[in-house]
Amino acid sequence: MFTIREEFGSFNGLHITIAGDISHSRVARSNAEALTRLGAHVSFVCPPEWQGEFTAAHSLEEQLPDTDVLMLLRIQHERHEGGGSFSKDRYHGMYGLTAERERQMKPSAIIMHPAPVNRGVEIADELVEAPRSRIFRQMENGVYVRMAVLEQLLKGEL
Repeated sequence: MFTIREEFGSFNGLHITIAGDISHSRVARSNAEALTRLGAHVSFVCPPEWQGEFTAAHSLEEQLPDTDVLMLLRIQHERHEGGGSFSKDRYHGMYGLTAERERQMKPSAIIMHPAPVNRGVEIADELVEAPRSRIFRQMENGVYVRMAVLEQLLKGEL
């Protein structure tokens, strides 16, 4: 959330799309709740069998033109072994951020991923370090935010 605020200055009116393994993600649940409370519109994209309790779209292409922040989630392959309906290649082809899909994003939109990243699955390898990617800044900011929270806890201020 710090990276989004750093980028846009506010959450009000932002459209944030969270895409990936929604049903197994703590990130999806906590970010959706916090971002909504801060004034953002949050939508989800995933295969139907991975949406769990969430209402989700099943086409990334439909969401991209209106998305300000595309937050990709790690596909937890270990939870889908043994007959899962998606191979890594099939997932990337249907739901991953490819170079072609990235070109459909609005010019001001950014790409995020909490890491670790499955390159070539959730996101094309060349997009991890693309100009609109904030993945590494997000990872760095996460360290600083956790340090600040721990310091406040240790001081008894939280």
